[in-house]
Amino acid sequence: MSWRVLVKHFRSLGFDGPYQSGKHPYMIKSGLVLTIPNQHVEDIGIDLLLRILRQARVSKERWLKLK
Repeated sequence: MSWRVLVKHFRSLGFDGPYQSGKHPYMIKSGLVLTIPNQHVEDIGIDLLLRILRQARVSKERWLKLK
């Protein structure tokens, strides 16, 4: 998954951002600060995506329903 699609999906889930402070960008929703990877040419791998979803408290099922 590309970084842009990741950000688009999190925005559709109500997250604001991304904001930059320190080494990594982050997004915010209701006090939850979600650290996301830096924008790179390569896609985000499944393992990293699953860790981000866990941190964001988003189920795989809900994520897969997003377009």
